[in-house]
Order: sequence, then structure tokens, then C-alpha cells
Amino acid sequence: MTGPIPNAVPCLRGNEWQYLKECLDSNWVSSVGPFVERFEQALASWVGVRHGVATVNGTAALHVALLVAGVEAGDEVLVPALTFAATANAVRYCGAVPVFMDSEPQTWTVDAQKVADFLARECDVRGGRVVNRATGRRVRALLPVHLYGHPADLDPLLELAARLPLALVEDAAEALGARYKGRRVGAHGLAGCLSFNGNKIITTGGGGMILTDDEPLARRAHHLTTQAREAGLEWIHREVGFNYRLTNIQAALGVAQLEQLEGFVASKRETARAYTAALAALGGAEPLGEAPWASSSFWMYSALLDPARYGDVRALIARANAARIQLRPLWHPLHRQPAFTAHQAYRIEVADRLYARGVSLPCSVGITAEERERVIAFLAAAPDRTSTR
Repeated sequence: MTGPIPNAVPCLRGNEWQYLKECLDSNWVSSVGPFVERFEQALASWVGVRHGVATVNGTAALHVALLVAGVEAGDEVLVPALTFAATANAVRYCGAVPVFMDSEPQTWTVDAQKVADFLARECDVRGGRVVNRATGRRVRALLPVHLYGHPADLDPLLELAARLPLALVEDAAEALGARYKGRRVGAHGLAGCLSFNGNKIITTGGGGMILTDDEPLARRAHHLTTQAREAGLEWIHREVGFNYRLTNIQAALGVAQLEQLEGFVASKRETARAYTAALAALGGAEPLGEAPWASSSFWMYSALLDPARYGDVRALIARANAARIQLRPLWHPLHRQPAFTAHQAYRIEVADRLYARGVSLPCSVGITAEERERVIAFLAAAPDRTSTR
């Protein structure tokens, strides 16, 4: 029997064992240790910012980044509807409320024009605050997501943030290694956030990071992620903080993974080229490609499938999983999620269409050419399976 082809799993083939042994030999295994700062400094430098603050996961990074960006209880944050729930969850952790925005049809990321329309048509600027007329709440921040490895179009959003009293925080959890107009994502807004979950392009098992050029913001984020403990021998806490610090063991994995990141991105992009060529030959598929101003990391290789050729996407995914090929649906749009249906959604049209037809193919860094060919062979046979109902 042929082996399973997972959707996305880690590639651990560098110095991971050596660095983990250093942690164990030195007893530096918890949230203090040399690998934590080493990982923060190395990754911040790689992305092109001055400061990195390592966190226990990407959601924690988003939570604290929003807090230090000034998001308060009762505020609103504009969030794309097509993203993982963690993006909106982090807003709710602040006591704030997400307002869902539609997707742009070519990049699948947040539609910057609809964001601008919402702010112009549905909001007022009063006393230095952007106020949503329908709710009376302050709109405090924009939270674009670089989706499936493809950057969001940031310049129009950055212009809005500069012209209006808004903060822009990048959710770059899915896109480490991608570039927007030549600069790596996570380096454009007030802060950027990364995730190192097991299926991300590099992993620390869990883990995340806040990236910023703003030194006071970085200091504040570090303070909040270490229980807001004051400096000194006594355990003094003047405010509520969070136990969000990455461990030295996890950071050791991160350092080893970062050493291989350039090769990992190259592998993802090679898989994308192979799949795109194969799907073009099959027909009936529209891959998520690259905008002219973007370089995608292709964290997930995703495409829209024509139901006339491939049938219902969910049925296709079920058959693939039965054949030990792990296809995945796109993120379930957040404005349709039971946890968020009470929240405002502005002119959502494209996100629902993408969700109905989208699928992500297996694309681990270590995927082989033979495994990719098996995925394509399954898709090539899909029309035959759907026609014999």
C-alpha cells in the first residue's frame, strides 16, 4: 500500500538535534535561555526589522501586538473574512470586536478598496477617532492577513492607516518568506506577527513572534509577554500580563529551522511551479498565483476547482483522504462561523465563492516529485469518479 501524503508537515533535517542537546546539557529548557534571544535577533534581521519578541504561539503574538498597538475593549478591528479563526480570536481577547471585510478575487487577501469604502461610507472621524456609525464604536486597527503565503496589498492600507487614526498590524502567520514589493512581509506595518506551528514553513512545535521597528513597542510587548513583571529581585506586577514567552527548547528548534529557511522557500516555490504546470494540463483549475508586486512563499498551494469537472469540492476532499492524500478546504469564512455571526460583515461576496470552490493540495517542504505526481493523478481521475454516480 502506498504511504499517506500529508498536507503539510515539518522538515527537521538540520541542527535541531544538536541545539536541543545544548539546551538539555545546559539545563536552559524554559522561557529563559540563550536561544530565545538568538532566535529573536536572527529572525528579525532576516525579515528586515530591528526587534523580535518571541511568543508561545502566533495567536499570542497577535493578541499582544494588538494591545501594544492601542486596541482597547470596545474597539473594532477590520479583519478579512477569509482567514483562520485565530485572527479574529486575538481581537476578541482584547475585548474588541472584529468587523469582517471581503477578499480580493485575484490574491484572495483582504480587498483594500472595500476597506476604504467601508471607512469612507460607514464611518466618521470625530475628535481624532474613526467611529463606525452603525455601532458607535471606535475603529482602531486594520489587521490584514497574508493568506496561504501570498502578501496582501499593503500600500493602500498603509495609506489609510497614515491618513486616519488607525494602526496596521500584519498577520503574517502564513507567509514567512514572502515579499511585498521587494520587502519581506511582517516589516511594513506598526507590527507584524508570525506563527511557527507544526505545519508552518518553519516550526518550533508551537511558537510565534512579534516583529517591529518600534523600540518602545517591542519593550512593551516583551513586558506583557513575561507576566508584566517589573525589573528587580522582587516579584512586582503593576498590571496584568501574560505567560506568553517562548521556551529556550522551542527557540533552539527555531534557530535550526531558520538556518534552512531559504531552502524551504525554494522548495515550496518549486512545488507550486510543478502543480501549476500540471493543473494547466488538466484544466478546470485556477491556482492562487502571484500578483506582479508579490513573491509568495506558497505556504499552502491552493486552487479553485471547476465543479463541472471535479464535482463537489467537499466530496473530492473526502475521496482524497480515503486514498491517503490529504487535501484541505479553504478557511471557513469567519462571518459564517457560529462564534462570529453576530458581528458586522461588510459586503462579503468573493470570500464565499472562494470557499465554495477552493482546495489546498499537499505541499510539505519535503514532498517528493512522485508524491506530487500521485496527487495530480488523483485529480486527473476525479472527473471519471464524479461521472459514475
